[in-house]
Amino acid sequence: MKIIYLHQYYTDPSMSGGTRSYEMARRLVMNGHEVHFITSWRSDTPHKNWFVTEESGFTVHWLPVSYSNHMNFNQRLKAFLHYAVKAGPRARQIGGDVIFATSTPLTIAIPGVFASQKLNVPMVFEVRDLWPEIPIAFGILKNPLFVFASRWLERYAYRHAERIIALSPGMKEGVVNAGYPADRIKVIPNGADLYSFGPDKRDSSRFFADKPELINKRLIVYGGTFGLINGVSYAVEMATHLANIAPDVAVVLVGDGVEKEKVTNLAKQKNLLNHNVFIYPQVSKSEMPHLLASADIALSLFVNLEAMWSNSANKFFDGLASGTAIAINYGGWQAELLQKEECGIVLSAFDHERAATQISDFLSNEIRLKSAAVSARALAAKSFSRDLLAVEFETVLNEAIKGNRKNDKTIN
Repeated sequence: MKIIYLHQYYTDPSMSGGTRSYEMARRLVMNGHEVHFITSWRSDTPHKNWFVTEESGFTVHWLPVSYSNHMNFNQRLKAFLHYAVKAGPRARQIGGDVIFATSTPLTIAIPGVFASQKLNVPMVFEVRDLWPEIPIAFGILKNPLFVFASRWLERYAYRHAERIIALSPGMKEGVVNAGYPADRIKVIPNGADLYSFGPDKRDSSRFFADKPELINKRLIVYGGTFGLINGVSYAVEMATHLANIAPDVAVVLVGDGVEKEKVTNLAKQKNLLNHNVFIYPQVSKSEMPHLLASADIALSLFVNLEAMWSNSANKFFDGLASGTAIAINYGGWQAELLQKEECGIVLSAFDHERAATQISDFLSNEIRLKSAAVSARALAAKSFSRDLLAVEFETVLNEAIKGNRKNDKTIN
């Protein structure tokens, strides 16, 4: 089949961020399918319009649209709409057997539905986050008109999707609550890259060779976005108490985002920066295995907001794949999984002192720590292997083509 893959913020391993789409596409091509990505180029480029690259057997169509985590809401909305308007006609021009549109942003539904209708082919819609619930709950989306438009767009996307893929059970529940049939939703979470994060592929010296300040430290590593919803300040507050009870423990924060300056300033104010809190620039996905190679604990964080409990954080699955014990500060299905499989700990969401004690106690129990690391890798192989999830992904696309309702006049 020929697949039009709409993903506004597609990344490959040379970039920072999740590579789910890249990994799925690579496996689809290996199985004989043709894949065309329609995405955006966020950095500076001499190109003024669409340009094309070939990667790992598939084609990537790039539209220059400036974007960064430092943008405000209006700037982001402008970027979303610019891509949405241009991507639909591009997809129609390329043509295909199925349209696959992955959020966020939710505006990906606009070109997805447009191309699906013009080409008379089914659309599969992927829900990566429960939008607009999250920005509404977080207070980012307040304007009643925007709230109404976002909820309408959510229903619009679901109504025109032949199948839906949700990245967690909670996301599936949210889609069902919006009125979509449960039997046409498949849960396919973010996956673990077992090969890239394998023991023979990781080299701690790649990241830590020029960082003598980390020698002889026990490392708690956060690698990801410093965004509003991530609440990375939590790690600094926790480090305040770790400095007293576990001075050999270092909190390593690697990434970028709108909150990075705030987090850095907080560490300075508490006299922790470059003492037991170390902050470094973001790294590419291909560097993540090396970053986690020397980590005692991989950290995944979110602000204390129940709407975030349904997330499917890349950091969580990278930790599993690398065979690293994981610590998170939120509830939901990932917390339940950590506790059931005994591959990490769930930190107190409110009490930073309590969280520091949890970390210290966990690190002091070498048997438990090593067991958690082994369990993490085993869970990755058992339940979240990219190879296994890609088979399910391909099946959903085939089912969408076979069950195409485009010619059913009763569907509105």
